Amino acid sequence: MIRAVRLAAALPLLLALSACGTERAGESGGAPAGPVPDRAALEDRVRALESAPELIYVTDVPGFEPAKQSLGPSGHDGFQSTYVRIPGGAQVRLVVDRGELSADTCPAVQVDSAGDAAVVCEQEGDATWYRTAGGRHEYARAEDGHIVRIAADKSVDRATLRTAAEAAHRADDRELDAILPEAVPDAPPVERGDLPPVGDGAPNNDVGASG
Repeated sequence: MIRAVRLAAALPLLLALSACGTERAGESGGAPAGPVPDRAALEDRVRALESAPELIYVTDVPGFEPAKQSLGPSGHDGFQSTYVRIPGGAQVRLVVDRGELSADTCPAVQVDSAGDAAVVCEQEGDATWYRTAGGRHEYARAEDGHIVRIAADKSVDRATLRTAAEAAHRADDRELDAILPEAVPDAPPVERGDLPPVGDGAPNNDVGASG
């Protein structure tokens, strides 16, 4: 009887310990997701990239890793990045540019890196197309005034492209902080060797006796 009472008293404690063991980070009492990036600093890094903040997208490509050195502008103020399969080296390109895409205009818009090869469009959903040209293929999705494109050569299968296209989304502050290059401090002014130490700072243009 005494043993039964002791087990009954211990049961709530065992249940509590079990719950703590299964709690995930970020839930009540879990580890925080990390500090929120400074928005002003992020905007400085975005401006240095010369891409509009609303056009910076990220995605998740199974088996691929983002190549940070590939980030850069596309067109006037668009964005592009490359994801690389590790190992293997196959590449998936994410490109976001301003523009419109419809069933009528789709064949006239070049597939990424396919040159002037004829474009074949297959519509999937209201605003998404699977497009092929030459040895390239891509998924292109029309957003509000811009086009999100996930492209690769045929070494990357269509299912992988579709998964990456479905996962593509506008980067939030933490994602921007993770992918953007660090801001480069303003370079100090270059010292001129021909400036005299006193006076108004005009260059010393004195010539020798030879003129």
